[in-house]
Amino acid sequence: MFIEGAGYVRVSTEEQTEYSPDAQLKAIKEYAKRNNIILTNEHIYIDEGITGRRADKRPAFQLMIAKAKSKPPPFEVILVHKFDRFARSREDSIVYKSLLRKEAGVKVISVTEHIVDDKFSVILEAMLEAMAEYYSLNLAEEVKKGMTEKAQRGEYQTTPPLGYTMDNKKLVVIPEEAKTVFYIFQQIAGRERGMWALAQYLNDIGLRTKRGNLFDIRSIEYILNNPVYLGKVRWTPTGRARRQFNHPDSIITNGNHEAIITQELWDKVQAIIKENKELFPYRAKSNSQRVTWLHGLVFCGDCGKSLVRSNKTYFQCNGYSKGKCKTSSRIKYELLEQLILEEIAKAYTSPIDLCIVPKVSDTDRNNEYELLQKQIGTFDAKFTRIKTAYQDGIDTLEEYKENKMYLESEREKLRAKLVELKSTLLAADDEQPIEKRLEDVYNLLTDELIDLEIKYQAAHFLINKILYEHKDKTLKIEYKY
Repeated sequence: MFIEGAGYVRVSTEEQTEYSPDAQLKAIKEYAKRNNIILTNEHIYIDEGITGRRADKRPAFQLMIAKAKSKPPPFEVILVHKFDRFARSREDSIVYKSLLRKEAGVKVISVTEHIVDDKFSVILEAMLEAMAEYYSLNLAEEVKKGMTEKAQRGEYQTTPPLGYTMDNKKLVVIPEEAKTVFYIFQQIAGRERGMWALAQYLNDIGLRTKRGNLFDIRSIEYILNNPVYLGKVRWTPTGRARRQFNHPDSIITNGNHEAIITQELWDKVQAIIKENKELFPYRAKSNSQRVTWLHGLVFCGDCGKSLVRSNKTYFQCNGYSKGKCKTSSRIKYELLEQLILEEIAKAYTSPIDLCIVPKVSDTDRNNEYELLQKQIGTFDAKFTRIKTAYQDGIDTLEEYKENKMYLESEREKLRAKLVELKSTLLAADDEQPIEKRLEDVYNLLTDELIDLEIKYQAAHFLINKILYEHKDKTLKIEYKY
């Protein structure tokens, strides 16, 4: 009798030749062949170069679990080389094995650790998993110890920052990037620009961070507080210091690389940073209740960043606050509420023209819906091309008119299909029609007796997101259904 099976392979480092993907897969296939288990390529899942401590960081593992939970499950057993390949955390192992067994009837089998299926197997399997977890924890401690020793010797161990590259395990200055770093320190030291204005200026002249992103206040602040530019190395063995640049656990030693700035320039900048912190102390976000149901729904029409509270009465683009967006998009939340409610009220009479985000279900029709939207979106470029062809003398006026009529006809056909499909999707919804839901949520949001938390939940139930165009005070609302 044959049964369907899946194979799971994980290897965390290239040095583990015993645990190489090929070696694990070979053992799994041989076991499957000996035990009449059908193993297809579709159900072989491999995570390479990924640590096993956290299951949620293993994409192939998560895909395998999702497949096992489908009805009916496509396989009855999961074959692993050793139990520590499945999970090094006993918590993960218990959770996922229990889920597989109870919800899917799927069993996990180690092809090299033969355990008889009786009551003693529970104890033996737990011991094997405990030993694997101990090994993982001990390995992490040893790695941390080694990295601490390297930091004390002045060796740099993370991704090189702006101004440097790594050559033969040593930081080497990149002259052009170093100029940007030096300029940033000079600007702050000379009080020429603040961090926000400096980020805007660097973006305007086309400069970017080490990762190719726009500069913002956080990236400027990180550069100004990084002692690597002074020729030093900073290492925090207890983990990420979460922007605590002077964390008490941090180790700062003289590095083996060339400095970009002088001690004098560093000290001057640090004094200004300290002075600014005293003048403008950090204000923690208030834990008070929400003041509006808009939180998390509104986004800047220019940069796409969310609008967040700048004070008790105003919302502002978060990208602007961090120096990444030139448009403030600052608006009173009460006015924003009013504009959104007006848009919802208008939508009662023409729900077919709404911008709607389809549900994840009904995949085929939703894919068709998205495809039609994309196809319609290409017509602007097509109209531009035929107009250019006419202007450049490639097509005659008659040819241009004929092509234009044809494109307009095709676009209208697609629009008609889109309207028909949207109507079908709305009709297929087992909940109330979208126009009814719009009206109900509008009435709820405008009722002064309704609790704010309920309004918040209702707004997020109806609305996917809102794009706010600050220049002309217009909104584009995406509705859920």
